[in-house]
Amino acid sequence: MQEDLITIGELAARTRLSPKALRLYGDRGLLPPARVDPRTGFRRYGLAQVERARRIALLRATGMPLARIAVVLDASGEVSAGLVEAYWQEQERAHASRRDAVDYARDVLSGRGSTMYEIAERDVPAQKVLFTRRHVTAADLPGFLAQAGELLFSHLRQAGACLSGPVFAVYHGLVSEDSEGLVEVCAPTLNAVEPAERIGLRIEPAHREAYTALTKRHEGYPAMAGAHDAVGAWLAEHGHARGGPNREVYYPNWATAEPGEHVADVAVPFRPRSGA
Repeated sequence: MQEDLITIGELAARTRLSPKALRLYGDRGLLPPARVDPRTGFRRYGLAQVERARRIALLRATGMPLARIAVVLDASGEVSAGLVEAYWQEQERAHASRRDAVDYARDVLSGRGSTMYEIAERDVPAQKVLFTRRHVTAADLPGFLAQAGELLFSHLRQAGACLSGPVFAVYHGLVSEDSEGLVEVCAPTLNAVEPAERIGLRIEPAHREAYTALTKRHEGYPAMAGAHDAVGAWLAEHGHARGGPNREVYYPNWATAEPGEHVADVAVPFRPRSGA
């Protein structure tokens, strides 16, 4: 059995991966050594691990995170290929979102102004909402939105209640790649429900808001950030005072829509300037 093991240097030579990368993969549980000498700490690997290491390198070349690579490699052939395709589709959507953000930033910085986001106004009535909240960064945001939605939907089902409008998220602070912001996910309902652990109940006050409608291709933090900026700029340009924190409204077709379908709004409550 000892003869079937190779050193980390030999594995590095066969896979073109550095010993540093191989140690990282081992420490993350992605490519643990077959044997570690308890006295010297030298790592040895089985010959079958050469192929796994090669596949890790192949997937890392696509930019896939290590945690996701572990899921892909532990799946069966067809499922594994499907997971890679799903990852790449997500990356293409993220790239399109960043491209929209770049176009918007270029227009703003050049002083030309932007017509990318069309701003409208509407009145929103008071509504009772269940809510859950957490401080998150941009990287944490998608996972939190999904978890919060499931938590609120489960609570509604248990109470025999249903939604009376689209779910929305209220941003009480700036969420970015560099800082955490408090995000509150709200589920409107007309039914009698009680608060619970991690779930509150309140009345969202009636207000007037400025908003811009977004299609499925605008999903993702970069494009949404541009939309938030555009609505804020519109309020400043028209002399309106903010009446509450920014929010995003998510419509039921969010998960199934085609790229050009309306799936969300970015909105900001405001108080009209005097005489408006």
